[in-house]
Amino acid sequence: MILSLIISLLAVQADTQLRGRIVDPVRAAVVGARITAVPDGGTTPAASTVSDDKGEFTLALIPGQYTITVTSDGFLDLAVPVTAAAAASDPREFMLTVAGVRETVNVSAPAGYQTSIVSSSTKTPTPLRDVPQSITVVTKELMRDQMMTSVADVVRYVPGIVAHQGENNRDQVIIRGNSSSADFFLDGVRDDVQYYRDLYNLERVEALKGSNAMIFGRGGGGGVVNRVSKVADFLPFNEFTFLGGSYDHKRVTADVDRALNKKAAGRFNAMYENSGSFRQDVAVERFGINPTLTLTPRAETRVTLGYEHFRDNRTADRGVSSYQNRPVDVDRSTYFGNPSDSTVHARVDVASATIEHQTGDLNIRNRTMAGGYERNYQNYVPGAVTADRSQVSLSAYNNDTERLNLFNQTDLRYTAWTGGIGHTLLAGAEVGRQVTDNFRNTGFFNNSATSILAPLSASVIRTPVTFRQSATDADNHLRARVAAVYGQDQIALSRVVQVIAGVRFDAFTLQYHNNRNGDDLERADRLVSPRAAIVVKPILPLSLYGSYTVSYLPSSGDQFSSLTTITEQVKPEKFDNYELGAKWDLAPNFSLTAATYQLSRTNTRSTDPNDPTRIVQTGSQRTRGFEVGINGHVTPRWQMAGGYTGQNAEVTSATVAARAGAQVAQVPHHTFSLWNTYQFHKRVSGGLGVVSRADMFATIDNTVVLPGYVDADAALYVALTWRLRLQANVENVFDRRYYVNADSNTNISPGSPRAVRVALVAKF
Repeated sequence: MILSLIISLLAVQADTQLRGRIVDPVRAAVVGARITAVPDGGTTPAASTVSDDKGEFTLALIPGQYTITVTSDGFLDLAVPVTAAAAASDPREFMLTVAGVRETVNVSAPAGYQTSIVSSSTKTPTPLRDVPQSITVVTKELMRDQMMTSVADVVRYVPGIVAHQGENNRDQVIIRGNSSSADFFLDGVRDDVQYYRDLYNLERVEALKGSNAMIFGRGGGGGVVNRVSKVADFLPFNEFTFLGGSYDHKRVTADVDRALNKKAAGRFNAMYENSGSFRQDVAVERFGINPTLTLTPRAETRVTLGYEHFRDNRTADRGVSSYQNRPVDVDRSTYFGNPSDSTVHARVDVASATIEHQTGDLNIRNRTMAGGYERNYQNYVPGAVTADRSQVSLSAYNNDTERLNLFNQTDLRYTAWTGGIGHTLLAGAEVGRQVTDNFRNTGFFNNSATSILAPLSASVIRTPVTFRQSATDADNHLRARVAAVYGQDQIALSRVVQVIAGVRFDAFTLQYHNNRNGDDLERADRLVSPRAAIVVKPILPLSLYGSYTVSYLPSSGDQFSSLTTITEQVKPEKFDNYELGAKWDLAPNFSLTAATYQLSRTNTRSTDPNDPTRIVQTGSQRTRGFEVGINGHVTPRWQMAGGYTGQNAEVTSATVAARAGAQVAQVPHHTFSLWNTYQFHKRVSGGLGVVSRADMFATIDNTVVLPGYVDADAALYVALTWRLRLQANVENVFDRRYYVNADSNTNISPGSPRAVRVALVAKF
């Protein structure tokens, strides 16, 4: 009888349940949070679980006193004392605070292709699902699985972005119909010099689509690419990668992270590459080192220091010419010009310091970045092929650019509740100074002619070339200054409705000095960039949004490399982006996004129809499109990343470069990409990807067509031990012939033939 009573009582006690829900500061569900209950006076957890797709959980506990701890990536740990009563209580709500000083907002568990929280779009750590903007995040795991080494590799699988050739000496992207070589950022700070960036020291790359000058300032008409760097953490980590493959590809990387003591951690990333190419006599050698130091003198203060030294030396290669409105039919390896006399050199030295302090609900963050950039290139430029297809014209020039950048950003972030309405307030300021020197020479063949004809069948030439300044070559000195203030409020009107409103004011001044004739010109612009958006959450995993954003591009262009008496008087171009979208977390680690948008570009220069000697700002361009993205784990074994974009970018009012109705260069009507990895065995996984692109025009004159194509990639991953991973990737599995991009009608880049790369990754 007594034994039966004891068993009955224990059964009642064991049936007691603690129910709750984990939410973020705007009361959206936090999925996959770890909840642990430790009895008072004890150290061993009595029970633990993970929050479901609604943020809810249930713990079976014996009645008593407990400490409930809640942990989730991107949020501060939470510890709350609770009483588990004999009778089941009403569900409790546990609100997590987004990580500030000690934030770790990289990738949600399990590590993979999905990122749960970003701060670049709003300057506040915000769930990606609740950011009212189309954003594609490429994580270090996806970069590793595809053996990505460049920005061009990254954007192959990003909906809505096409890599421009950029004269094959720099990164350049076309986002929503707008081409730029300057809309690149490093940890939210402008990194606008023209060079090829590497990925060895990155946590992830974020492609933010649509105008957003409220956060990033001038430029960024179609969007921006933001690189998030690796920094020193307090967890021991060592990884070395040795890579080799087709066309003499050789590369090694290292990543070492150490806690130096309880208050300091150091990290060292390094890379060296010495590789050939399928292109004749084309090669690249580059290396980089990036040490970082993290200091936490107090629990609420974090200091991060970093420095990168990076060099990139390669053969300048402008690709192949065209014939009868198509890329000329020559072998993919055919080089035009003199490869031994064609070089690209870039040297980058960037130092940064970030100080972040949390005091109550106020977060203060100051970041300073100073960069010195040296870049020069000398190249041979293919021109038109003769009518009988026997010869091709060639010209040559070289160019040297030196730039010093200094930027400082200060952000104040404050969270508050007023009458049941939540506010995440942002106030900030940015100051910057950029000093640039440009110098260009024209090539004279045999010291006399600026162009020659070479046989198409033997386009590699050794004709002597003398490089000197022509009458119009650049020799100038420029100083750019920016001072900006901005404010933003993310308002949680309820669990269902959120609003974002903000505005930025930029004072941008450019001073230009022509060393050739002593001319001094100056242009000052005052730019007001608003942002407004609404997010509606009919159910917790689903966010529907609408937004309006604005950006401006000063008349000196995104590289502000020159100023003339005409551009000195011209107003900045304006970019208005209207976007409607949806983001749906179909599962805790699987998301689907969709967006439809219209981006209008106005104040573009045009020739006055009544006076051809005058310039008027009546030109305009419009891009309309629809985009779908997919990312994450379909099942625990299967994950994918990719998407589709359908868009039409056209000149809506004549410009100096194009007639009304012309299609914008290198903006295909349809692009599709999908990358999959599947774990067949605990030690063996495979990858399969496909990239498809419709036809597109090489330039705005709509004469030369780059044919559409379908390309397939594959990979195999084998875990030899828990320390060693062997990886093999095959690019262009079916060896299809295609053309990636162009810089002009006669500078077209062929795609790579089938290529195999093998990597050994060692972790310890």
